[in-house]
Amino acid sequence: MIIKANPIRVKYLLLVGRFLSWLFSWRFNKMKLNEVDVLKNHSYILMCNHFSFWDGFWAGYICLKSIYRQEPNLKGFYIMVLEKQLAQHKWLTRLGCFSVAPGTVTVSESLDYAAELLNTPGNIFLMFPQGNLESNHVRNIVIKPGIAEIVKRINGDCQLLWSSNLIEYFESLKPSVYFHLLNCGTNHEFNLELLTANINHHHRASIKKQFRFTEEN
Repeated sequence: MIIKANPIRVKYLLLVGRFLSWLFSWRFNKMKLNEVDVLKNHSYILMCNHFSFWDGFWAGYICLKSIYRQEPNLKGFYIMVLEKQLAQHKWLTRLGCFSVAPGTVTVSESLDYAAELLNTPGNIFLMFPQGNLESNHVRNIVIKPGIAEIVKRINGDCQLLWSSNLIEYFESLKPSVYFHLLNCGTNHEFNLELLTANINHHHRASIKKQFRFTEEN
């Protein structure tokens, strides 16, 4: 049996988000968000590249500054976490975390639970589809097939969003964070190969935007 989420109310999550905004204003030089249109009355899968300790916090920042700003009727924020980690830190269930145990019979239960959450408009599910930590400088993002297993189980309307999160220092002692969002369509027209191709095209274009003077051959 999986460990299910027991999240705190959205209004408290929003307070956490605002605290993070204050923390980021102190910790980072600037945070630039390149937005896309968010569909109304949908649930949302937010996918990001996975390269740092800050990734989950940055995803929360994206939810607050982009998704919530355009669709204020949000209900919950959820993350799939390895069962052995969640068993050691049960308090994470209060932040929307639920368990998955790869290689066990409960994997299907975790996927069904994720899809059940996404059947409800206003719920957000965070994924790092690479499955591993990799540098934000990689040019090719490998999307693991787990996303397809979740999407095919969703019965409602769900929008898929990707964000290429990149950091630069340039002239500052503090890093700046750039969030390059991409609208990946909905669950109704989902295609894993097309999703992977679109994300990689977008990711390489996002990296190129970061360069000030250098043109690569």
